Amino acid sequence: MKPLALAVLIALTGAPGIAAAQDTSTGGHDAHMQHSSVADDPATAAYQAANARMHEDMAIDFTGDPDIDFMLAMIPHHQGAIDMAEVALEHATDPEVLALAEEVIATQNAEIEMMRAWLAERGQ
Repeated sequence: MKPLALAVLIALTGAPGIAAAQDTSTGGHDAHMQHSSVADDPATAAYQAANARMHEDMAIDFTGDPDIDFMLAMIPHHQGAIDMAEVALEHATDPEVLALAEEVIATQNAEIEMMRAWLAERGQ
């Protein structure tokens, strides 16, 4: 994955929560008030749903084999990236973001196919 794609994915999945958790300017209460108005935004709601689905799906039954476990966990992680990229295609307006979203969908789908084939070769 290209560094820019990785940076966008990290920003979409983790940075907003980190920023809200670190807001101490008014005891953190502003973050709660902002959260409810931001959550009303359709794009934000779609990103949050995709993120929640991804994290739920990443709760795999570990096999004890680090190679297999990596592949099993990365499939829903990649699907989460695809889901978020689809939200971006629906709601974003910046041409660079839209181009990256298209690239994420293409590359992550190809990698999911590779991981599924790899797992199938190993009886998973």
